[in-house]
Amino acid sequence: MSLEHKAEEIAPFGEFIRRLLFFGAIAGGIIFLALGMGVCGYHYFGQLSWIDALVNAAMILGGMGPVDKVESIEGKLFATFYALFSGLVFVASFSLMVTPVAHRVLHKFHVDDDDLPQDEPPKK
Repeated sequence: MSLEHKAEEIAPFGEFIRRLLFFGAIAGGIIFLALGMGVCGYHYFGQLSWIDALVNAAMILGGMGPVDKVESIEGKLFATFYALFSGLVFVASFSLMVTPVAHRVLHKFHVDDDDLPQDEPPKK
C-alpha cells in the first residue's frame, strides 16, 4: 500500500481508515511472530512449560518484565536477546501504526503551503 505523493491530493477519510487497518494488521502480525518466537525460545532454552513460556514472552514483549526465573545459561542468554529484540519490535510496531496518522498530518500541512500563489513573493 503506497501513500500519496506531496503533489497529489490528500486521500479521502475512508482510504485513511483502510491504511490504519492495513498498517495495524502488519504491526499485529509482527507482534504475533515475535510472541511466537519468545514462547518457543522460553520453552526450549528456558525449559519452561508452554503456558509459562507464553506468560514470560508476553510480559517481556509488553515491557512488564519476566515472571519466572530462568536457570539455564542458554535460557538466560535467550532472555537477554529476546528482551532487546522486544524493544525493537515495540518501536517498529508503534512506528507502523503511527505512519498513516503522521503522513496525513504532514500532508495537510504541505497542502496548505501549496495553496499559496506561486508567482507572488512570500509575505514577511
